[in-house]
Amino acid sequence: MSPSGQVSFDVLNIDYAAEADRIGAVIRAALKNPLKRQGIVLGLSGGIDSSTTAALCVHAIGRDRVLGLLMPERDSGEDTLRLSTMLAEHLQIRYAEENISSILDAFGCYRRRNDAIRTVIPEFSDNWKCKIVLPSVTDTQQFRFYTVIAQRPDGTTIQKRLPADAYLGIVAATNFKQRTRKTLEYYHADRLNYAVAGTPNRLEYDQGFFVKGGDGLADIKPIAHLYKTQVYRMARHLGLPDEICSRPPTTDTYSMPQSQEEFYFSLPYDKMDLCLWAKNHTCSAEQVAPTLELTPKQVQNVYDDIDQKRRTTLYLQTKHILIEPVPEIK
Repeated sequence: MSPSGQVSFDVLNIDYAAEADRIGAVIRAALKNPLKRQGIVLGLSGGIDSSTTAALCVHAIGRDRVLGLLMPERDSGEDTLRLSTMLAEHLQIRYAEENISSILDAFGCYRRRNDAIRTVIPEFSDNWKCKIVLPSVTDTQQFRFYTVIAQRPDGTTIQKRLPADAYLGIVAATNFKQRTRKTLEYYHADRLNYAVAGTPNRLEYDQGFFVKGGDGLADIKPIAHLYKTQVYRMARHLGLPDEICSRPPTTDTYSMPQSQEEFYFSLPYDKMDLCLWAKNHTCSAEQVAPTLELTPKQVQNVYDDIDQKRRTTLYLQTKHILIEPVPEIK
């Protein structure tokens, strides 16, 4: 923070060598006790979070005790399999490919999603592409509605606002993807007596950008305390390929290309990181706005949205509920 009290991006600077060693020590200790497992399994997408998590696991326990799973499906981006394979080979870890399209077909994932879309776009066909998007949080304090964008084979698009039932139907169907991947991660973890590592960063973990029982489920989450900006810098510190270190965040969930910004956060990740840090450190909107080139009013909208997401996604962080306390095993 500057002498004038203005919050700068420098507040996110950390010692990455020391932090990698600290994370490694926690991973090693957790595997010994309480997890009592011999290694780590994690899903690889070719994105910055899973790549950095994998590299930190290798840094902690060595490449021979880490298994990467590549789990593409029919909506995956063109680069997903290539980049995740490149990452696994760069780290020299064992990896396995599990294409989950047939499993998702059996669950009715694609059919259920398309049926939900057809409630607002009746002509939507199975050979069309789609994604859902959210308006920018900086432009309004009013409740924001998701819209679905559908793309015909000729490239033309239709955009319609989603009522709650259609939105929930689409999300419920696509959540099969994260839950299927997690099921396979635990299959391989059980087979090898390994633990499962999760890959959410601090922004995602704080704001509920994960699926309960899906990518939110793990035995250890090595980067959940790191802001996304820090994850990118940690990746460069660990020497990951430049193509991965410079790749913009994507959801890799819908058939049309989609950034995390347009799907959930509504601001670029570096600006969201600074807003989240500033809010966590009780900095005013006026202290943050000049650095972000936003007005204090726009920053306050982001602050309010952070609070709103924390409230509405509390369910994702809630553990199972017991009728009466049952003593935990120590």
